[in-house]
Amino acid sequence: MSGERLSSERPAPSIPTLVSDALAQVADLVRAEVRLAKTEMLEKVNGAVAAGAFVAIGGVLLLAALFLFLQGVVAVLVTLGVHPTLAIFIVAVVTAIIGYLVMRKGLNALSASQIVPDRTVRSLEKDAAVAKEQVR
Repeated sequence: MSGERLSSERPAPSIPTLVSDALAQVADLVRAEVRLAKTEMLEKVNGAVAAGAFVAIGGVLLLAALFLFLQGVVAVLVTLGVHPTLAIFIVAVVTAIIGYLVMRKGLNALSASQIVPDRTVRSLEKDAAVAKEQVR
C-alpha cells in the first residue's frame, strides 16, 4: 500500500529545476522592478515639467516687476543726489549679488536625491534579500 502511495505522489524537483525556477522568478522580478522604475520616473518627470511651466511663467512676470522696481530705485538714488551713472552701477551690483546668492540656494536645493525612484530602490533591496534567501 505504501508503494502505491509513493507512486501517485509527485517526485521532488531536482536541484537544476529548482535553480532554473529561482532564476526565472528573479528575471520576472527584475522586469517588474524595471517597469516600476519607469513608471515612477515618468510620474516624477511629468510633475517636474508641470511645475517648471508655472515657474517659468511666474519668473517672466517677476522679471518685469523687478525691472520696474530697480528703475524706481535708480530714480530714488538720482533724486537723493547720486549721479545717474553711479546710481545705475550701484543698483546693478547689488542686484547681481542678490541674484547670485538666490541662484546658488536654488542649485543646492536641486540635488540628485530628489529624482531617485525611492519606492523602486526599496523594492529592489527587498527583492535582493528574498533572492539571496531562495538561493541559500
